[in-house]
Amino acid sequence: MAQPEYSVIVPAYQAVDVIGACVRALAKQTVDRARYEIIVVDDGSTDATGDVAREAGADRVVRISHGGPSTARNAGIEAARGEIVLFTDADCEPAEEWIACMVAPLNNPQVMGVKGTYRTRQSSLIARLVQLEFEIRYARMMELERIDFIDTYAAAYRRALLVEYGGFDTAFPIPSAEDVDLSFRLARAGHWLVFAPDAWVWHRHPGTLGRYLARKARFGYWRALLYVRYPDKISGDAHTDPALKSQFALAALLGLAMIVGVFWRPAWIAALLLLALFLATTLPFVRWAWRRDRAVATIWPGVTLLRVVVQGLGLALGLLRQVVR
Repeated sequence: MAQPEYSVIVPAYQAVDVIGACVRALAKQTVDRARYEIIVVDDGSTDATGDVAREAGADRVVRISHGGPSTARNAGIEAARGEIVLFTDADCEPAEEWIACMVAPLNNPQVMGVKGTYRTRQSSLIARLVQLEFEIRYARMMELERIDFIDTYAAAYRRALLVEYGGFDTAFPIPSAEDVDLSFRLARAGHWLVFAPDAWVWHRHPGTLGRYLARKARFGYWRALLYVRYPDKISGDAHTDPALKSQFALAALLGLAMIVGVFWRPAWIAALLLLALFLATTLPFVRWAWRRDRAVATIWPGVTLLRVVVQGLGLALGLLRQVVR
């Protein structure tokens, strides 16, 4: 294969059921196939992930010992030959125009990184909720000239920049916040990162409430390390719901009022007031979602309360771990 302009890197672990569809979608881009290479990094899988990736059209399968997504992506960066490196995940299927839309902003030499979007074919209620949760965040990001938050399900960077900054931090051993850490580092250094809303990939969102909450708890846990490193991001970033900080505070006070209420019954009045205030913070999303999916809008307040509780507990445990360390 001649020298490619772009290198698409897909970290994959035990991904035999999804990697084929991902690679086949990547092999059918509107960009001339000779201009890009597909690199699948098999992160120590014990199934046939690597074999399926080759059969589907991957140019190279780099096999490494299991080390997590940061280690896998770094191995992909080392193997990449293109000046621009793109990332997606094994459970994603990029649209045909994905590469073209991802690299277009990089025609501006000031732009160093690009973020794309999720879409889903799923019809389950929780998956639809997840999609709308992403879409309202995308709507906010579209108003920004520059962003500070890039997820690697749809990301593009100049390879030289990734090499300069040492790639992804392997202190994040599981899929969590390793991609956010990298984008925070680059944004702090003044590099220009942008949002490309038309660069989308199909994704399989959590389809049940349990899986959704487990994912939020994991993200909360690893967010603690981000906030220790980037305390300025506690006030917010380009992606996170601006209401989340007040929701954490209200949920904590609500829990405290309920505990006190066990011993002093008037405290339940305060608990009810705090619950009302919490639910009020969910109304902007409810109004926005009502025209798009009324079922999602209806369950959003209750799901948000559960999400904030488990994510807050995860964050608290993560902060405790950082203090102990």
